[in-house]
Amino acid sequence: MSILILLARILYSLIFLLPGLAHFTQANAMTEYTKSKGVPAPRLAVLVTGIMLLLGGFSILLGAFVNIGAILLIIFLIPTAFIMHNFWTVEDPMMKQNDMNHFLKDLALAGAAFLIWFLYQTVPVPLSLAQ
Repeated sequence: MSILILLARILYSLIFLLPGLAHFTQANAMTEYTKSKGVPAPRLAVLVTGIMLLLGGFSILLGAFVNIGAILLIIFLIPTAFIMHNFWTVEDPMMKQNDMNHFLKDLALAGAAFLIWFLYQTVPVPLSLAQ
């Protein structure tokens, strides 16, 4: 069972670690997109959220400070869903559907982060650095 939990942690963390890296390797493009969404201080927002993604993803992956990492991901995901994927404002049907999918994905990932946060309040993290 511990191996399955480790596999789940690896799979879950990848969706944060890879985009977290992209926040730095593709910062200029992400800054322009963030600016187009009306986010204040878009460059700073891209860099700070990149750090949040990396810290949250690594905490889940390594099983260290999981509660803090899960909270960082929740703090990132919920505003991102509403600010960056506001499908209700989009006219083009394909773009609207794409934004809606990302909106729902972000909310689902936030729900999973809430679950991880809750479970790891009482259950030790198997195969983790925190043991």
